[in-house]
Amino acid sequence: MLKVRVFRAIDHPEECMRYIDGHRRVLEAYGVTKVTSANVDWMYAPNSYISTVETDDEKVLAGCRVQLAGGDLPMPIETAISNLDPRIYDIIAELQAKGGTAELCGLWNSREVAGWGIGSIVMGQVGVALCEQLPITTMVAFCAQATFKNCQRLGFIIKNELGNNGTFYYPKEDLIATALIIPDPVELTSAHPLVRDKIFDLRTHPVQRMLEKGPKGEMELDYNIRISQQAVNA
Repeated sequence: MLKVRVFRAIDHPEECMRYIDGHRRVLEAYGVTKVTSANVDWMYAPNSYISTVETDDEKVLAGCRVQLAGGDLPMPIETAISNLDPRIYDIIAELQAKGGTAELCGLWNSREVAGWGIGSIVMGQVGVALCEQLPITTMVAFCAQATFKNCQRLGFIIKNELGNNGTFYYPKEDLIATALIIPDPVELTSAHPLVRDKIFDLRTHPVQRMLEKGPKGEMELDYNIRISQQAVNA
């Protein structure tokens, strides 16, 4: 059985380092060495939350980050595309003023869990499920081609006014990334119905065990994605 946990980054530095090491290995396997979501400054910011899938011996096999706007740390999407389209700053500021926003970023899974139903969609579902526990009314993302379809299933739509109809060459010229937004992360009207149901189930039952299925078989996940209100309000 694998464990799915959520924690505020600044409160758990050792867990953050395991998440960082796993993410770095995945990026290097694809020949990517420089992306803004791989920056570790978020470890020291109180508005960053990490979700991981871990083994009993604390090996991290997948993860994602939810970073709230505000504070001294820029959003990864701001750092990534501001030189290409500086309008991103005004867009994030406007979303923040309208009720708060956060970015789903740093999402990855190791090849060890590929085919067991524990891919990026599981971490994405957890990240979006957290929206109800956080002081936000929108969620943004800047995703690679490999995760674009799963992001759409989560309810993200393209932010067409940025870049070339929402797309950019990033992090290098032969790769495309897309700016996305969920305008209604609580209702999720654009999400795939099955994914939407799963996110709602995680919100209703943040502590549960669930069987995930993939081409290679089944894997039981032990979820505890409840964020302490002390961490949210700190």
